[in-house]
Amino acid sequence: MSQQEFWNQKFSRDGFLYGLKPNSFIASKIKSFPANSKVLCLGEGEGRNAIFLAKKGFEVTAIDASDIGLSKLEQRAKEEGLNIKTICIDLNEWQAEEEYDVIVASYLHMYEKDRDRLFDNIDDSLKENAVFVGEFFSQNQLNYNSGGPRDKELLYKVEDFKTHYTFSEAEVKEQITILDEGKGHQGEASVIRVVLQKS
Repeated sequence: MSQQEFWNQKFSRDGFLYGLKPNSFIASKIKSFPANSKVLCLGEGEGRNAIFLAKKGFEVTAIDASDIGLSKLEQRAKEEGLNIKTICIDLNEWQAEEEYDVIVASYLHMYEKDRDRLFDNIDDSLKENAVFVGEFFSQNQLNYNSGGPRDKELLYKVEDFKTHYTFSEAEVKEQITILDEGKGHQGEASVIRVVLQKS
């Protein structure tokens, strides 16, 4: 099953699988984003982070494999009078073509063998001094039932980021949090929180 088919199945249900609120960790970091930032949301699904960031005045582009998820995002953006650029593509096929001030991601389901290419594309898409902020399920999430893949190869370790990124300003921490993100993410979870600044 392709990424598009997998996510279209999830997003074809009524409502918003992960709710309407942005990821709380990403939302907590926006004070550090420069005004008028050009922001890229990776694996953005139905658009909760993109809508939130566009409302804050940022110029937002959202990428996702699911055309159904992005159509929900586009409908919400239209209702809210927001201009959000959407790109429907599997992140395994995404090529860095533009540069951004900020890139955000919440819970990218990417196989371990495919991550170096993704991380390289993120590097190439960040301007100098730009910031990458993300929250990912750790491999310890297999001990919890609050959401996320049940396949260890789709879950992350702190070392995945620390090995790849050598940015001078890097914060990578595994911690337990409480998720309240629609039907899809509810309860105690083990996550890795990442803040990287390209030097």
